[in-house]
Amino acid sequence: MNALIPRPPMEIAPGAVHVPGWLSLDQQRELVVACREWATGPVPIRYTRLPRGGVMSVRTVCVGWHWQPYRYSRTADDVNGRRVAAFPGWLAGLGRRALVEAYGDPAACDGYAPDTALINFYDGESRMGMHQDKDERSGAPVVSLTIGDSCLFRFGNTETRAKPYTDVELASGDLFVFGGPSRFAYHGVPKVYPGTGDPATGLASGRLNITMRVTGLPSEGPPGEG
Repeated sequence: MNALIPRPPMEIAPGAVHVPGWLSLDQQRELVVACREWATGPVPIRYTRLPRGGVMSVRTVCVGWHWQPYRYSRTADDVNGRRVAAFPGWLAGLGRRALVEAYGDPAACDGYAPDTALINFYDGESRMGMHQDKDERSGAPVVSLTIGDSCLFRFGNTETRAKPYTDVELASGDLFVFGGPSRFAYHGVPKVYPGTGDPATGLASGRLNITMRVTGLPSEGPPGEG
């Protein structure tokens, strides 16, 4: 639930900015509706299996491009072979506005054209280990939105999963952008705080995390390219 006292934006590291309470309640509700629609298909939400046989504890659905460790493709060959839902223009517009807000510069969104989003759903037991978002062929910023339960977000450095890192609490409606020198920083979610979300968002429990990215891949190509 958003704090009654507004929290100011904070630069966590060069190019990494936390903007608390950026999404309005109406915007959060609209995103929850959209995520529920994407979760039903054409490629449904699922637990992602890792190459060594493990299974991620978050459930994921993608739009624009399908992600599986560690590549993108147009078709979800590890799920049902279907092409994922298209990346909507309104979501790209939200991503551009997010960059302007985070960096305080109207030119920050120039040329920014996100073409994929990974939507992760965390229940109270879900975790995300320290990792880099490095399967893209672009160094454009990642735009991350939180809806529902708060979490502990750990933002580290570009060299190692270990310290130094900074722990940040991300609450419903929060925006986090990381680009520039921090684009390939390790980050993760070691803890979710069940029961901290606002049911008025349309999400009764759990946390939705929407991350918009620029893949740098051709806009069209043979199925499975990437």
